[in-house]
Amino acid sequence: MERFTRQRQAIREVMAELDRPLSPAEVLEAARRKVPSLGIATVYRTLKGLVEEGSAVAVELPGQAPRYELSGKRHHHHFHCTHCGKVFELEGCPGDFSSMLPQGFQAERHEIVLYGRCVECGV
Repeated sequence: MERFTRQRQAIREVMAELDRPLSPAEVLEAARRKVPSLGIATVYRTLKGLVEEGSAVAVELPGQAPRYELSGKRHHHHFHCTHCGKVFELEGCPGDFSSMLPQGFQAERHEIVLYGRCVECGV
């Protein structure tokens, strides 16, 4: 069990406040507003610890470095802005994909990622 630190608390707070998958650099930028001396090594170490204890999960997108979000959320998917690079959560799931599987196949999990421009980047 990791001990409580200002840095760890700041990282958890920004993950909750921003409430979307964040890259370590995004975590660092936001958390430095709370703890200006925070370094990237501490961010990586803290994210690793949060994942190991089950408080956070890594979000893997094809061709991208992992991003991190707090755990305990319902099943959901993601939107990746191709302009600014931010990733956002999409509520819910379109449903059962069993009809798309080849005969005899059984899906164990799935991930849907939509790509486009977020509202801040415009169309």
